[in-house]
Amino acid sequence: MTAHPFSRGRLLAGAAFLSVFLAAPALAQAPAEDAAAQIDAPVSGNSEIIVTGVKATRSATAITTTEIQKILPGVAPFKAIQTLPGVMYVTADPWGNNEQNASLFIHGFSAQQLGHTLDGVPLGDQSYGNFNGLSPQRAIISENVGSVVVATGAAELGIASTSNLGGAIENFSSDPRAQMGAQINQTIGSYDTSRTFVRLDSGEFGGGNSGYVSVLRQRARAWDFRGIQKGWQANAKFVHDDSNGKLTAYFAYSDKQEPNEDATTVFKNPTNAAQAYQPYTRPFLYPDFDAAIGYLDANGNVPAAEAQNYRNFYSAAIRTDYLGYIKYQAHLTDKIDWSTQGYYHHNEGAGIVAGPITVAGLPTLFSLYFPGQNLKEATGNSGYAIRTTEYRIDRGGVISTLDAQVGDHTLQAGFWFEHNSSAAYRNWYALDVTRPNDYSPYELPPHDPMFTQYGSEMRTDVVQFHVQDAWQLTPSLLIQGGFKSSLQFASGTFPVQPIIGSLPGSSSALPEGEINTKRWFLPAIGAKWNVTDKEQLYVNVQKNMRQFQPYGGGGVTPWSSGSQAAFDNLKNNGRPESAWTYEVGFRTSRPIDTGFLTGIDAQVNYYHVDFSDRLLGITPAGAIGGIGGGGISGGTPAVFNVGGVKTDGVDAAVTLRFGKTFSLYNALSYNNSIYDSDYSTRTGEATGTRIGGIATVDGVVPTGGKNIPVSPKWMNKTVATLTIGDFDAQFIGDYAGRRFTTFTNDASVKSYFLGSARIAYRLPPELIGLQKAEISLNVTNLFDEKGASTVQASANTNNYNVYPIAPRQWFATLSVIY
Repeated sequence: MTAHPFSRGRLLAGAAFLSVFLAAPALAQAPAEDAAAQIDAPVSGNSEIIVTGVKATRSATAITTTEIQKILPGVAPFKAIQTLPGVMYVTADPWGNNEQNASLFIHGFSAQQLGHTLDGVPLGDQSYGNFNGLSPQRAIISENVGSVVVATGAAELGIASTSNLGGAIENFSSDPRAQMGAQINQTIGSYDTSRTFVRLDSGEFGGGNSGYVSVLRQRARAWDFRGIQKGWQANAKFVHDDSNGKLTAYFAYSDKQEPNEDATTVFKNPTNAAQAYQPYTRPFLYPDFDAAIGYLDANGNVPAAEAQNYRNFYSAAIRTDYLGYIKYQAHLTDKIDWSTQGYYHHNEGAGIVAGPITVAGLPTLFSLYFPGQNLKEATGNSGYAIRTTEYRIDRGGVISTLDAQVGDHTLQAGFWFEHNSSAAYRNWYALDVTRPNDYSPYELPPHDPMFTQYGSEMRTDVVQFHVQDAWQLTPSLLIQGGFKSSLQFASGTFPVQPIIGSLPGSSSALPEGEINTKRWFLPAIGAKWNVTDKEQLYVNVQKNMRQFQPYGGGGVTPWSSGSQAAFDNLKNNGRPESAWTYEVGFRTSRPIDTGFLTGIDAQVNYYHVDFSDRLLGITPAGAIGGIGGGGISGGTPAVFNVGGVKTDGVDAAVTLRFGKTFSLYNALSYNNSIYDSDYSTRTGEATGTRIGGIATVDGVVPTGGKNIPVSPKWMNKTVATLTIGDFDAQFIGDYAGRRFTTFTNDASVKSYFLGSARIAYRLPPELIGLQKAEISLNVTNLFDEKGASTVQASANTNNYNVYPIAPRQWFATLSVIY
């Protein structure tokens, strides 16, 4: 794609727009430009709720461990960054752990269009059925997170990601503490929550050595059914730091079982009683097997009125991960550093759902595999069958970066290589009515599957290079420019092919083949001007792309497109999604001596995005229900290139400090992301038209001029913190505006405002003989708001899937550091 012309007039208009906001609320700032400097927070005492200025020429915000744990001890990193401007993260549990119903948007880009790393190690694109990574909450225990840095506009050139069309979320682990000691956190709370965290630090020994090991056990009952969210995690980190360099080794183990919510399928204009039945929750029947049997009639049918939103017996995600890296940063000279990092990740997991056999296309599926048989008898005679998608990931890679200071230039060159072998197998198991105690959402069935519907094997090699120069042209003006190259070599096969007709949307075998995508020149240029020693103006222009997803288990990917012809068309004529991002911003950090107001930290950022070749996956008809609204029988989405999306937005935020006693943070975000064109279901391409309305006309779907769904236009975040001696209190307010729920914008969910609160008391160390002892109480969804949490849009009009907001819950934590 040729570079989109970004006129001088648009830049000047953006700068003029900023000047209106110079005194407006924006975001708190710390002077450090290096993200690593934000990792460690003090054990006790005050810290800024938000830090900005961690990226020289980009809009970036950060939150440190102290503030992460204030939100809720043990909160997932994604949930913690919800307080940052431009970020929307929702999920059906208060911890932010459940991945099946998680939704993340930053500046109109979803989690799958952002970059994600831990200490530089790529975490993949955060798809639920992941093929190239794992969630941050599995890669690291929450209490070991040092900081999370969010580049909301465009990520650094050197980030190890093939999905960062927009920004990136960089998670950093905390380093070992200088003193030997132990930390124990115990949290109890609503729905039988029990969370135990233990960390042992060695302190410094043997001349620059230090390390820690930590273990976590968490259990919490789901708030609307009797499933248990549970798991074990362990982290270990070793650091050797001397004048020659820094050696870091890190290991993470995670074994998690998470019962899943079921989305409610909503029809804006229902045409029958089943479509009109739209319950707020769809609780599972497990572990009450008698109730599950009683829910069905003699033929295994669900109640007729609940045919669209029926109840499953159970559903869950089970995931086991091993992640490790070794990194050495060599100080070759006082001007040159060379860091090399090798990493490896192994994952085994499964998505499990036990549901009725008479819904969502299952009679058609089972009749193909059991022709002429009584389907209830063939599947265990309970009226239920168990579907699993069983995953495997084996990936390893190397990241190497050279930094050199040459006069006024800071030069950087980097290389990233990863080889990934992944697999996804769709198995079906009988649920034997005579052995109900043999079945559990927390493990695979204890016998062989009835059949394997399909099985995919993917092999992917990724190679990325980048070079950049940061030129300190004058003491107050920094210019930064460079480019990266992104190459992906991906191939996929299906050792097990489905019976023709068993997957909605596919009338042939699933496609196989290789797609190699090479983009040699993805440029970036930016500047930072220190207007004063307290104020900065920055600008950045950057091109990014998202490689095709090499996944064979569903999703918007060539290998799940339904036919070899569709795959070959995408291979030969398709283009990966790409985006030009333009941002200009202003930030300030000033002490103020008024005797009342003592400081103000502020940032405002305007951005524009030209998004090209947006890919859209439309769920095949008849595939409603099951996990996430996708058909329990599976299905291959129709993949359409709907053309471009234009985005304009503003983030503005402020932190006001009133001595050490009180601070008030508020962030206002506006995002307007519009489809450029309609698209044709006949050609699979954008039409260049905007016919308007919501009706499809001669195969033309009127998406042109419509907002992208799910991402709200308006958001507002508030954090008020009060500290009086050893007493802390905090209130967090989170407003999200109306969200469209279909691609033609004929349906939407209303806005919401969620509040949460915390009170804490630190016991005086001199009285207890410890480094720290703190008792805290957190309340989530303080006002017990009801409404739509995660929304999933997969249809052009009328229907969508929605998850409920978790109710008010409380959690008490005792944290002790010896």
